[in-house]
Amino acid sequence: MHRRFFLTAVPCLALSGLAQSALPDEQSQPQPSYTVSAGQLQQAVAQRFPLRYPVAGLMDLALQAPRLRLLPAQNRVSAEMAVEAAGPALQRSLSGTFDVDFALRYEASDRTLRAYQLRFKRLHFADLQPAASELLNLYGPELAQQSLQEVVLHQLRPQDLAVADGLGMQPGSITVTDKGLVIGFVLKPL
Repeated sequence: MHRRFFLTAVPCLALSGLAQSALPDEQSQPQPSYTVSAGQLQQAVAQRFPLRYPVAGLMDLALQAPRLRLLPAQNRVSAEMAVEAAGPALQRSLSGTFDVDFALRYEASDRTLRAYQLRFKRLHFADLQPAASELLNLYGPELAQQSLQEVVLHQLRPQDLAVADGLGMQPGSITVTDKGLVIGFVLKPL
């Protein structure tokens, strides 16, 4: 009997908290939110790697799962990937790193958080001559788009959104913090 009461009381308390924050006095009440940890992000993105990309018939680049780093000051996430380059133009296999950073957006059609607004930082091979390294860096922005543009970093489950959905709310802002992402909820448009 007490368990049944407890099981119904907890969702009601959660609903009342979400409902209160949707009232006009929003400055005094915290907005409802959902948190995704850095570990959850790392695990989700690792499932999409390794990836291989041919470069103009000269070589192939193989990207390993990125190490994500949260950049709260810029509200972005950076990704550093180990990369292997091999092919006729190189005459040997090279190891290096590939760095990008990106913002995040919510895709309502499949309830996912996705990378967008990618910024290529660098493609670096320590054993490569500077001229060859510069040539490879010309392909960097294209490689960034192919490897991470719109990559799914997390998918919200229906139960993650059930309470907010019932109150006519949907994910809005995505804030990068030191510990992960905080997804704020906003009222759905009428």
